[in-house]
Amino acid sequence: MSKLVVVILSTWLAGLASFVGGSFARFEGTMETPAKRQLVHGVVAFGGGILVAAVAFALAPEGVQYLSPTILAATFCLGGIGFCMLDRQLAKQGGSKAQFMAMLMDFLPEAISLGAVFGHNHQLGVLLAVFIGAQNLPEGFNAFREVVGTGVTPRRTLAVLFAISFLGPMAGCIGYFFLQGKPQLTAGIMSFAAGGILYLIFQDIAPESTMRRHWAPPLGAVLGFVVGMVGKQVIG
Repeated sequence: MSKLVVVILSTWLAGLASFVGGSFARFEGTMETPAKRQLVHGVVAFGGGILVAAVAFALAPEGVQYLSPTILAATFCLGGIGFCMLDRQLAKQGGSKAQFMAMLMDFLPEAISLGAVFGHNHQLGVLLAVFIGAQNLPEGFNAFREVVGTGVTPRRTLAVLFAISFLGPMAGCIGYFFLQGKPQLTAGIMSFAAGGILYLIFQDIAPESTMRRHWAPPLGAVLGFVVGMVGKQVIG
């Protein structure tokens, strides 16, 4: 099997994990009890923890390594400002879609980086695909509930999540064909994404993970960050 085929399959399966997470949210069918609300808040926190880990271990380090301090600061701040403006616009239109936005901001640059590194480090590419898929499962679950909560039908939401999985191979091919040997450009994309994700975490995701008089759900963020740390250790 050629490297390009592996890149396409790896990035598609990693993206498909968000559809699997959304499908679970659609069909799990349990009643809206206090225990379930705690579980959902815990999953939101878990996804937020993984996103923090993605910023800390996957996205920001590339910028620190390859970009000058000025470019690093500029791309990171532009990501935060850009998604602040986008989040504000979405709120004017009837609600935030922070989990959905964060899922895309996390998935696409990592898929691009997967394609960029695959040519010279096959093992790293495969492990990165597994890491991305592990992130997309809870993010897909949270994104489904969030988007449906804004009035979009469950069927349409799942269709969008399924369609998004095909953005993975497109992003992976961009990295594979155009970004190999261009670490600074790849790092700039990842730094921009890191700034946007960090904004979304503090503006929308972290506040949604807490419940009054319940202290367990935010522990999901700790578990999510552990997943990210272990993933970083495995990837190296």
